[in-house]
Amino acid sequence: MKLEDVLLDYLEYLEIELNRSEKTVENYRHYLERFFAWSNICQPKQITMELVRKYRLYLNRLEDKKGNTLKRITQNYHIIALRNFLKYLAKKDISSLSAEKLEVGRNPEREVDFLSGEEMSRILGGASGEDLKTLRDRSILELLFSAGLRVSELVSVNRDQLNLKTQEFSVRGKGSKVRIVFISDTAKFFLQKYLNKRVDIDQALFIRIVKNWQNKDDLRLTSRSIQRIVKYYAHKAGIVKDVHPHTLRHSFATDLLSNGADIRSVQAMLGHSSITTTQIYTHVTNKQLKDIHKKFHRKK
Repeated sequence: MKLEDVLLDYLEYLEIELNRSEKTVENYRHYLERFFAWSNICQPKQITMELVRKYRLYLNRLEDKKGNTLKRITQNYHIIALRNFLKYLAKKDISSLSAEKLEVGRNPEREVDFLSGEEMSRILGGASGEDLKTLRDRSILELLFSAGLRVSELVSVNRDQLNLKTQEFSVRGKGSKVRIVFISDTAKFFLQKYLNKRVDIDQALFIRIVKNWQNKDDLRLTSRSIQRIVKYYAHKAGIVKDVHPHTLRHSFATDLLSNGADIRSVQAMLGHSSITTTQIYTHVTNKQLKDIHKKFHRKK
């Protein structure tokens, strides 16, 4: 059986049987096609430990046009995709390398970039105005920080999902898991003003601002558009950090923990399937513990 045929079957298996997101399937396709193109093999049985070893060396030395190498975590994503593909081959009784023989290297500890309360206020304050575009941008920033949304979740929100009265709504996150997120009083205020100014009939919550909206089929903002908006207001606020929509998600979690929220509650609000993922934010709780230790230890 040819690899290209097995790959197509595997990607369909991810989508239909495992209910993986479109982005996940796209990433797996990219990782596996890179391996197949590099190895120049055409049969699953040609995958060997020696071939994988050489591939890992290739990934470690791979550079982009700017001379940057792949991050360790990205290299590991390639191997995880290959290992899961091998598990699928075994499930289908297709002869190849055993997935158990592939070990994934340990990822370096993630550094979490987040904004201080003062920095967050400066970014939000930069979107001050009563025109539709500025109200839209302020609503985007407020909702990212209020609900801790991923950018993919934000762009998929429709107007009829919002319940400004109860200040909550549901989103479908990674793995198609649904969770409830909450709207702060400030976010509610700006969302209401923004929606009151909308005259179009597009279902999307956040849209491109165009003059002749009647002639447009789809006005929904893309993830890239949201990224540009966030970067614009971060630059306007004079923040030198490389700020992304995910930075506001990190800031949301950090703000909760630093004000006393327990990590299990934060895990639920972020939509993390594992507490291990949420524990990247322990830089906050660790700092609090250090301060408590310093304040109360050996005072007599």
